[in-house]
Amino acid sequence: MAQQTEASSTSVHTQEMRAKQVRLGIWIELLTLLWMIIEASIALSTGFIAHSVSLQGFGIDSIIELIAGSILLWRLSVEQRGGSVGAVEQAERRAAWVTAISLFALAVYIVGDCALSLLTQSRSQPSAWGIGLAIAAAIFMPLLWQGKLRIAKRIGSAALKADAMCSVTCAYMAFTLLIGLALNSLLGWWWADPLAALALVYFIVREGLEALHEARTGETCSCGEDDCE
Repeated sequence: MAQQTEASSTSVHTQEMRAKQVRLGIWIELLTLLWMIIEASIALSTGFIAHSVSLQGFGIDSIIELIAGSILLWRLSVEQRGGSVGAVEQAERRAAWVTAISLFALAVYIVGDCALSLLTQSRSQPSAWGIGLAIAAAIFMPLLWQGKLRIAKRIGSAALKADAMCSVTCAYMAFTLLIGLALNSLLGWWWADPLAALALVYFIVREGLEALHEARTGETCSCGEDDCE
């Protein structure tokens, strides 16, 4: 009897700890969504004003990540309410197809736009807002990555782990964006912006492959891992 009581107490404690981590996951996803709204707004507005292909691509990718993060937030909310995640998993797979197609379309758009910019020598204007955004994202996204990764390990969530890895990818993109914008602004190297945008394509395609893997198999793997085939 004592062993049963102890086991029951342990089970309740485990459920309470998991519920706490799920709540933390929801809060960190809400923070992510808020940041993505700010990031997309600044990147797209300044990108079109400054005629910066790299900023435009960064902004569109932020919108796609905003959609994916919203779906993950929904799933965590369902678990918090104690509901079944079966229907949400099916919706996740459908959304993964949309995300993958959107990312690949974005990659094609960036390549075409960069080719046109390089052929016509279209010069983007230096953007202080863009540089500030890239610096902020390069600092903020690794912090989100660490928080998401810790929670993902504690609740055993592959989806949240993948989202954490995509936050790292966003940080890499921010560093790449910053280099291109800085070279254009400080040295007047107009071609640095389209080249930085082309470098973003690498990260965007990796995210697309991860989404495609999830859509095909229903399994979520970390962005860019070799087993996402």
